Amino acid sequence: MTEIITSRHRVSDGQEIQLATAGKGPAVVFLHGSGPGASGVSNFRGNIDAFVEAGYRVILPDLIGYGESSKPEDTDYTLELFTSTVREALREHGVDRAAFVGNSLGGGIAIQLALDEPDFVSSLVLMAPGCVAEQASYFTMPGIAKMKSSFGSPDFSLEEQRRLVGNLVHPDFAKNIPDALVEERFAVAKTQPKDVLMRMKTPDLSPRLGELDCPVFVLWGLNDEFCPVEHSALFLERCANARTVTFGRTGHWVQVERVNEFNRYATEFLHECG
Repeated sequence: MTEIITSRHRVSDGQEIQLATAGKGPAVVFLHGSGPGASGVSNFRGNIDAFVEAGYRVILPDLIGYGESSKPEDTDYTLELFTSTVREALREHGVDRAAFVGNSLGGGIAIQLALDEPDFVSSLVLMAPGCVAEQASYFTMPGIAKMKSSFGSPDFSLEEQRRLVGNLVHPDFAKNIPDALVEERFAVAKTQPKDVLMRMKTPDLSPRLGELDCPVFVLWGLNDEFCPVEHSALFLERCANARTVTFGRTGHWVQVERVNEFNRYATEFLHECG
């Protein structure tokens, strides 16, 4: 198993972002999504070894409000906050250019980084990325309705965490979710403030997708109940260099549910990008 090294980096307003790193070579930064208990390593544990073996240095930030990073209360969790703190931590870590792999919220962060600093982002691998529609529209999705829980209260339980994780994947896969993953996310969730979800604010970046000039690879589950698979067409229509793959009987976690195919497709894409 690949050795993972963690480091903490001070960013704006005295907050800290934890990075987990593994391997050597060109940097590939993995950005996780939202939801109770999310973290860099837990969201991408099944992908780390394959990318290291393919010759990449894997970097997994815990977003602000998640994992082992700072979790400020009484604050708006805006896309700008997520983006700026990740960028500052990576700069402090010595990263000046990288490929970015982002799922859900992490995909939106990756897109914003590429729009803000094109020279910082060499390519994008996006799994059901968010932030390509008005925030309110995501709350009409059936998956969001299923995520109502007692998160943030003393009543939040391990079994409730298991149910929430199961909502992210296709029902065929839900029975295969490892206990260790649920327990890892539950431990994080118990430390998170409600604000990390209740005060999240994200823009609609879809009108700016045509500004992306780096190669973009978009992967989506046909049965995603959180981010509509139809949004994949936005990238084909508006980006200069984009390709998409859709997986049947797959939910919101392509990198978990289709781990071997995802690892192969994504590393081949990155090799092609150079």
